[in-house]
Amino acid sequence: MKQFLISLLLLVSATTALAQRNITGTITDRDTHETMEQTAVQLLKADSSYVAGTVTNADGAFKLQAPRNSKYIVKLSSVGYKTLFRNVTISNDNDANLGKIQFAASAIALKGTTVTAQASKVVLKKDTFVYNATAFRTPEGSTIEELVKRLPGAQVDDDGKITVNGKEVKKIKIDGKEFMVGDTKTAMKNLPTNIVNQIKAYDEKSDLAKVTGIDDGNEQTVLDFGLKKGMNRGMFANANLAYGTKDRYSERFMGAAFRSNMRVMGFGSFNNTNDMGPHGGRGGAWGRGKDGLNAPKMLGTNFNYDNGTTLSWDGSVRWNHKDGDALKRSSSENFVSSSSSFANSLSHNFTRSNSWNAQMRLEWKPDTLTNIMFRPTMSITSSDGSNTNNSAQFNDDPYQYVNNPLEAESIEMLAQQGKMVNTSKTSSINYSDSKNFGAMLQLNRKLSSKGRNVTLRGDFSYTDGDTKQLSTNNVHLYQTKDKFGNDSTYQTNRYNVTPTKNYSYSVQTTYSEPIWRATFLQLSYKFNYSYSKSDRATYDFSNLGEDFFAGLTPKYRRWDDWLTRLQNPYTDYEDKSLSRYSEYRNYTHDIDLMIRMLRQKYQLNFGVKVQPQTSKFIQNYQGVYTDTVRNVVNVTPTLDFRYRFSDVSRLRINYRGTTAQPSMTDLLDITDDSDPLNVTKGNPGLKPSFTNRLRAEYNNYIEKRQMAIMASVNYSNTRNSIGYKVTYDENTGGRTTRPENINGNWNAGGMFIFNMAVDTAGYWNINTFTNVDYQNRVGYLSLNRNADSDRNVTKSTTIIERLATSYRNSWLEVELDGSLNYMHTRNNLQATSNLDTWQFAYGGTINITTPWGTSLSTDLHQNSRRGYSDNSMNTNELVWNAQLSQSFLRGRNLTLSLEFNDILSNQSNFSRTVSAMSRSDVEYNSINSYAMLHVIYRLNLFGGKQARRDMMKHRPGGFGRPGFGGRPPMGMPMGGGRRPMM
Repeated sequence: MKQFLISLLLLVSATTALAQRNITGTITDRDTHETMEQTAVQLLKADSSYVAGTVTNADGAFKLQAPRNSKYIVKLSSVGYKTLFRNVTISNDNDANLGKIQFAASAIALKGTTVTAQASKVVLKKDTFVYNATAFRTPEGSTIEELVKRLPGAQVDDDGKITVNGKEVKKIKIDGKEFMVGDTKTAMKNLPTNIVNQIKAYDEKSDLAKVTGIDDGNEQTVLDFGLKKGMNRGMFANANLAYGTKDRYSERFMGAAFRSNMRVMGFGSFNNTNDMGPHGGRGGAWGRGKDGLNAPKMLGTNFNYDNGTTLSWDGSVRWNHKDGDALKRSSSENFVSSSSSFANSLSHNFTRSNSWNAQMRLEWKPDTLTNIMFRPTMSITSSDGSNTNNSAQFNDDPYQYVNNPLEAESIEMLAQQGKMVNTSKTSSINYSDSKNFGAMLQLNRKLSSKGRNVTLRGDFSYTDGDTKQLSTNNVHLYQTKDKFGNDSTYQTNRYNVTPTKNYSYSVQTTYSEPIWRATFLQLSYKFNYSYSKSDRATYDFSNLGEDFFAGLTPKYRRWDDWLTRLQNPYTDYEDKSLSRYSEYRNYTHDIDLMIRMLRQKYQLNFGVKVQPQTSKFIQNYQGVYTDTVRNVVNVTPTLDFRYRFSDVSRLRINYRGTTAQPSMTDLLDITDDSDPLNVTKGNPGLKPSFTNRLRAEYNNYIEKRQMAIMASVNYSNTRNSIGYKVTYDENTGGRTTRPENINGNWNAGGMFIFNMAVDTAGYWNINTFTNVDYQNRVGYLSLNRNADSDRNVTKSTTIIERLATSYRNSWLEVELDGSLNYMHTRNNLQATSNLDTWQFAYGGTINITTPWGTSLSTDLHQNSRRGYSDNSMNTNELVWNAQLSQSFLRGRNLTLSLEFNDILSNQSNFSRTVSAMSRSDVEYNSINSYAMLHVIYRLNLFGGKQARRDMMKHRPGGFGRPGFGGRPPMGMPMGGGRRPMM
């Protein structure tokens, strides 16, 4: 009886398992015929009540299971496409196959659609992080820079440098196509967030590695911005015009035209807000406006062509102009043996720059075995500058005695107490221009289908430049007396003209041979030649008197204001002892031998590089002609191991050694005392430095929890690192700096990124970013010219933590976040210079979107500093930003937005840096608190003529724009929208 019951139970279970009632199908784009991934598929009852849901996989396929025999409706939806419905009847427990279903792009104007509250913020696919752009809400009118700042593990500094997961982003792509190669700022500052659907972050191999499989170590971290579905055919434009209080303005525009095989995009921007978007101080940001007041202008165009088989063509041209006004206050402490040296300065620097850049990539595949690539580049740049600077140096911390060390009364009092070392007043004018041309040509030929191939490649670059600088410097020495017992003074007035020329070329050949199954022997040889020449002429007017140039104000290229005061032509004042001519030639041979193994679960590349180098240095200085030759050989092992646990989990371990040549300036055996308090010397005996880098990365993604995990550790050390030996003169406060090869520089760090949906629907989310870094920096210091140098070691530990939790649904997003930046620094020569500083911030952000086109975005953060010797820097800054927007017209193409930045006028722009030589605190002028009115207009035309006629039939608010009502069933998109690409 027992055996009968067990058999019956197994039979019932098997019968139930066979009765799956599966509903399957595949979705493709009607125009491109590409399969559509992550399209929302819902199974509804005949009364439209929800039954089940899923999304399509990478092949566009889906599968749903009907709970019982009945009549059902299958609803298919995706942003940018018309929603489809299919009736299906399940009977006799049979399956139903809907076959291929074609989606047609909708023609209504795409606008910043708010997509599913439960959309996953980040997923992992093999070696790629995929961020869902619509899960990170940004203020109206924002560019993608504001979006990237919100990505877990991403950072954008004040100079526009982008770091994702600890790696600097070197290239931007749009829909997988190259965009403004060599310039990441143009896309970040100009591409609006409302057209972006997803962001991919991955490491892209070099052009050579792509076609040969040979890992040359020239990977670039890429951010690839995917446009929303339906925007790959037609035209769209975006204009954002804004004007605000305190004469702030910001104008941006862009336009694009897409065809099946061709796309053209144009950009332009003009602003005096330092290229800052809305809410630049969000999330406890420090140092906004760090470079002073800037008014950048930009025009650019980018095009891509691909016929899908044999020819692809990318290119861009851009013009950049920038006017700068930087008022910089700084205080620093120099680590000089057992003595203390403190300095303060106030400088005002005006700058302007112009540049033209153009680049192109042409790839031709005449047949299935041949690949030819050509990359020409061109740039023309010029820059002007005028500067005034007042500085003072002290032998004790001046803030212990006065509040403003640079005031005349403070200097007089400190001089009476013997605390003053020197003061310096400097003014200068400078101008430089440069022209650069370069090209790369690469030919690859596959010799068999088993992986045998050969490559030939050539590179060339030429740069011609010219620099002019006129400077005056008056110095007061308080610890050094003249023959009359008075404080010493002197001046240095000089005019330098420096033409330079640089060119290089290289030829390379590679060969890959299969030696057994999925294993290849790879050989590469590269010869590189580089040449640099500098011919500086120095004209010295120092002996004409301290007040000879008194009353003159530096202005752009106004050399004649100074030079016309001379009794003779300025060429009569050339100082042959300060003028110099030098040439530098470098010959490098790179010989690589590598084994590449490809397996189902792992990939292993290992090998060795032998790098013989010959450097020739020629100098004609002070009547002495020098010709030196240096020969070195570097042997470098390389290893790259990648193990794939699954499609969303992997481990990577990478090691590589690199060599860096000393700069020509460091090699020049001359004394440059144009700044008498900062004298520099060259060292022709410098050796190339060699750096070992080891990095390990692990990532994983757990889909059911929308949980993304990424961890990494890294270590590097440098042999023959080029550091600086400093001789400090206590009487004058002057420093003589000479480059030296130093050993002992190393650093280690680790990073952890975690992002997870707290609930199964994904309304609640938590993410954290943790970074720990330790640096051991070595330098040499000596107290006076006759003393031996002391080895100075600065050990610095930095801990960064960012934690955020958020709730979001179709109309509301609330985020609470906090950040901590702790720096612990120890100096072995001066215990009094040890530092423990804290920067921490906490606050929240709210975004509200209504169905009638109104949106509100606001954030409030408390920013705090502790541990600074100057008590005025230990502050609490409550920073509040807000933006209110309203959309108008049919399709909501027009938006008016009122933006308020730093409403409480509390935000500062202070920063601190620490090195083996010094600690420096810097503050710039800025305008952080202002209001601005934006007028934003979007024009979008997609599809053919019939599709554009259909636009007039659609009601505003299409594309499943979510409203306030109705929470969708668990795990499915709101408002009928499509889940963003993962």
